[in-house]
Amino acid sequence: MPDNQSARPVTGLWFEDLTPGLIVHHAIRRTITEADNVAFTTMTMNPAPIHLDADYAAGTEFGQPLVNSMLTLGLAVGISVHETTMGTTVANLGFQEVSFGAPVFAGDTIRVETEVLDSRLSKSRPTQGVVTLEHRAYSVGADALVCRAVRTALMHRRPSQ
Repeated sequence: MPDNQSARPVTGLWFEDLTPGLIVHHAIRRTITEADNVAFTTMTMNPAPIHLDADYAAGTEFGQPLVNSMLTLGLAVGISVHETTMGTTVANLGFQEVSFGAPVFAGDTIRVETEVLDSRLSKSRPTQGVVTLEHRAYSVGADALVCRAVRTALMHRRPSQ
């Protein structure tokens, strides 16, 4: 690992630890607030009234503003970082699948689990490997799957001692 990385905290798992079938139930949970949703939605330039206009949203099938799905996705991945990729990832390579199974509203608490679907050594980078992760986010109160995301990450292999 380059020297500039050695001073950074490492709480994530190395490539060798991310074996297919491993499921990590993340300790951190997060309650999404109305302020979170408004800030995220306006920061990302999404003017959809379903996220920002309570009067409009009251007339929809949901009866209240929906949390922006990109916030839900970001939270699902973010909650996983401390226990999976903090200090051990090189780069996020992409998302193969993303789906939203149920709506999220301000006040919902989100919990996340991550499953390792696949891993392989990098063909071009001998100190790294490619891991496919599935993040599943649930609304605690409704016990509903609100987001499922399959992504691929380039991970550091465990440094030699």
